[in-house]
Amino acid sequence: MHRSAKTRYSAIVFLLFIGLLLDQNVVVQACSVIRMSPPEELVAKADVIVRANAASYEKEPAEAGYSTGFPTSIVKFEVKETLKGKNIAVEPLLIFGYLNNDDDYNDHPSPYTFVRRNGRGGSCFASTYKKGADFLLFLARKESGELTPYWSALAPVNEQLRPVNDEWLRWVKNQLGALRK
Repeated sequence: MHRSAKTRYSAIVFLLFIGLLLDQNVVVQACSVIRMSPPEELVAKADVIVRANAASYEKEPAEAGYSTGFPTSIVKFEVKETLKGKNIAVEPLLIFGYLNNDDDYNDHPSPYTFVRRNGRGGSCFASTYKKGADFLLFLARKESGELTPYWSALAPVNEQLRPVNDEWLRWVKNQLGALRK
């Protein structure tokens, strides 16, 4: 790209950004976290913890592409195992989010103390799920009674599981065992 083309491109991007800021219909909200919950606290505070498969859309995305805000599309999960909250009905498990075909494993050592890459882009939560992949979902009940993984910002509340011998799943099961004693 020539220097003048780069300059024009930069100017267009800048003007679009300014236009978005001036548009009163666009809400720009920064993620702010006062305190990160350690993984032990996430296990203790979650109402329900399940291993579930991201199966399909219950409601397709209306917008083109993904948003860094809250998604309007809904992903349907098939619950494979309930680790905590066995007395709470979670079927069908419907979660606001997006399906894709990309793995997004957490790149930190287990036990995780930080959200996977998709949740580091502005909204504080990972909201994409690989279709057909298993996820460990830490669900909390909202005031409306709805269960959601979006309750602890920047926390590993909806991590994709590795297909074989996932360390995060093993750690959470051990932690739950210790809590029951």
